[in-house]
Amino acid sequence: MEPNVFMQQNRISTLTSTHYNLIKHKPQQHPPYIVSVLKKPSNHDITKETTKNSTTNVYKDSWFDLIAINHLSKTVQAATGLSNNKSGYESLVEATFMVKQKFNPIQQQEVITQILDSLFPQLVFTVIKNQPLPNKLTRELYAIITTMLFTWLVGPSEVRESEINGRREKNAVYVKKCRFLEETNCVGMCINMCKIPSQTFIKNTLGMPVNMVPNFEDMSCEMIFGQDPPASTDDPSLNQPCYKKCKSYKSHGTNCPS
Repeated sequence: MEPNVFMQQNRISTLTSTHYNLIKHKPQQHPPYIVSVLKKPSNHDITKETTKNSTTNVYKDSWFDLIAINHLSKTVQAATGLSNNKSGYESLVEATFMVKQKFNPIQQQEVITQILDSLFPQLVFTVIKNQPLPNKLTRELYAIITTMLFTWLVGPSEVRESEINGRREKNAVYVKKCRFLEETNCVGMCINMCKIPSQTFIKNTLGMPVNMVPNFEDMSCEMIFGQDPPASTDDPSLNQPCYKKCKSYKSHGTNCPS
């Protein structure tokens, strides 16, 4: 992997792509905002299928899960101007494959960051920005909300302790096996469409530094609120070679780091 492929920019520039402009100029085409439903899956929502070489999660998405997945999928499709006829999480994965195919890594980061910004009404950001600077309470609150709101996107997660400023806090989210990484099987998509955009969005828009630490061996991930991510030159996840059976390369012929 070339070191400059996944270099994070401190300031997100505006893309000139006419397809990307659909996000900003045609918001009425998007489904309504989803900001207030808190739901954790019941025990029977997720089952496991065991194959010869691995265990794969099989998700039974609820009505809310499907609404959230469809909303994000349609928004991502608008960024590329390319729709697909798939449904559910498969449609979201296909849409992100199109982002990878259409844009270079830096543009992928910019597109997804702007998509995240478009998913919520600006009033929410205004309220959050008027809150006190990040402290123990807000860091722990962010961790709890993340486990409640985003199971449909990344899979089951739990709050864990992490050390910050010499103290232990419950400010970390541990994703047992990332659904997005499992479905795409692509390191580059994990970095450019999840890790870097999420870190940028949460820090710049919500005022909360966060370090996302994916484990490419078991596909788990840890989000540590209140911790700045390391510089791109020091972040080991940015120098991770892609999987030999990367689905992005296999299905769409896009270039993947090796």
